[in-house]
Amino acid sequence: MDLIDRKYRILQAIIDDYILTALPVGSRTISRKYEQKLSSATIRNEMSDLEELGYLDSPHTSAGRVPSVKAYRLYVDQMLQPLSLSGEDIAFIQSLFESRISQVEELSARLAKTLAGMTHYTAAVMTRMPKADHRLSHLQIVPIADRRVLLILVTQSGAVKQVPVELDNPVAPDALYTVSRFLSQQLEGVRMSELVSTLEKMSQKEPDEMRKLMNAMARSGHLSEKSEVGSLVVGGRSNLLSYPEYADVEKARNLLSVLETRDKMISLLSQGAMEISVRIGPETGMEELTDCSVVTASYKLRDGRVNTIGLIGPTRMQYGKVMAVLGEVGRALGAVLDEQERTTDEEKETR
Repeated sequence: MDLIDRKYRILQAIIDDYILTALPVGSRTISRKYEQKLSSATIRNEMSDLEELGYLDSPHTSAGRVPSVKAYRLYVDQMLQPLSLSGEDIAFIQSLFESRISQVEELSARLAKTLAGMTHYTAAVMTRMPKADHRLSHLQIVPIADRRVLLILVTQSGAVKQVPVELDNPVAPDALYTVSRFLSQQLEGVRMSELVSTLEKMSQKEPDEMRKLMNAMARSGHLSEKSEVGSLVVGGRSNLLSYPEYADVEKARNLLSVLETRDKMISLLSQGAMEISVRIGPETGMEELTDCSVVTASYKLRDGRVNTIGLIGPTRMQYGKVMAVLGEVGRALGAVLDEQERTTDEEKETR
């Protein structure tokens, strides 16, 4: 439903004020700060209409109003004006890419930390590989419990895949280190799609303990599945706890459970389109994030790799700044990764 100009202006003023203050907005605030020519009574009538239309909610503890999810969607789609970053912010982002970075995960970690610091939200950077036969560079086996280890696989393109493996019997850390070195040497260059069959063949020639360990890796569902290999780095998880929306302990605990669960974060970031995407509250598809918004920027490189950078914050996040930051970082990240691909191709040609 189209809003008349006055309602539109009042709604935008309420959203802008609430984003800044996190306090319910009353008619006197709008009259004093944004619409001096309108009386408080007129503004109250318009706010009442906006509430009936579903654009405003009325907290029980206050006479003021707060924007609804419907209001934020209208705000992002129609009210938001393009925001230009300051020269200082642009220079800071570009400085991230001045030195050559050899691993995708190293660059992702730097980006996640920087984005979290610039916006004070939670930042996530994910790299997904196309469903193709990428080759293994090296691996590492890390103990995480008596009968549970984490198999870390790094492809020749720098992508990282983490695979939990359940063991029949505990294995000493020293033994795991030795096995890691042995398997890295033996499996270097093997196609990711052939890891399971290669491990099964190799295990037949190994002593009993080694065979059991290699078979445990081979039968891991996560290793044999044909999903894309990718890396995920999350920064600033605790940033959201500083916002009043998450003062409730149970709500904060539910939020952190999502931010600390790899599968949920991958699912959350994978929903975005191949451009800047904004999902607000229930649009995230996760009950724990009904008070959050997720803004992602995804782009595809020449080799088919998809890179997604995202920011998670309260529904009253500063959408203009977030979208401007993601746009600038996305352009810079795409450029540097494309340059690294060209350099890698040139190095291969000279060998």
